[in-house]
Amino acid sequence: MPTIEMKDHVYKILELVGSSEKSIEDAIQNAISRASKTVRDMKWFEVVQTRGHIEGGSVGHYQVTLRVGFTLES
Repeated sequence: MPTIEMKDHVYKILELVGSSEKSIEDAIQNAISRASKTVRDMKWFEVVQTRGHIEGGSVGHYQVTLRVGFTLES
C-alpha cells in the first residue's frame, strides 16, 4: 500500500480592497485579479466589509474589503 504524504497547510492572510462601478462581484474579482500578479498560491477569500459611494442619488461605485489566504512557501 503506498504511503500518502499529508501536508499541514499554513496560510498568511492579506487584506485587500477592490472597487468597481459595476457590482460587488466585479469589485471582488478586480481585487483578486490584481493581487494575483504579485501574490502566489492564493487559496481562499472572505468578504469582510462591503460599502459604496453614492453619486447623484445612485450607486457610483462598490467597494469590498477582502481577507485573502495564501499558502506560505516552504
